[in-house]
Amino acid sequence: MSNERVLISSGSPREPILGYSRAVKVGAQVFVAGTTSGGVAPHDAPEQAREIFRRIEKALADAGATLNDVVRTRVYLTNFADFDAVGEVHGEIFGEIRPASAVLVVSALASPELVVEVEADAVIA
Repeated sequence: MSNERVLISSGSPREPILGYSRAVKVGAQVFVAGTTSGGVAPHDAPEQAREIFRRIEKALADAGATLNDVVRTRVYLTNFADFDAVGEVHGEIFGEIRPASAVLVVSALASPELVVEVEADAVIA
């Protein structure tokens, strides 16, 4: 398998300005950048998480991977009170896959209405 670096874009005009990609694929590995809901469901952590996982699934598909290939997630919350609700959404998606995961509580994300952000790493089987 080639170790060529493949950049996956979401189409956001911010990607070239800020110098990042939605995902980067190198060989069988795919690294999905911190992903938010993009303003979908302001302040609603579980709904933001659902939208985020849809966006991550699309980025993975664009890289030739699936959610089944995810080996690690990192979940950022602005409020620990959302831990269980977002955890349940994570469990709906990854209950059988069971990637390594971390949950971090941060003081803020890029915009006040954003309360969840998720990163994912995958290895294509």
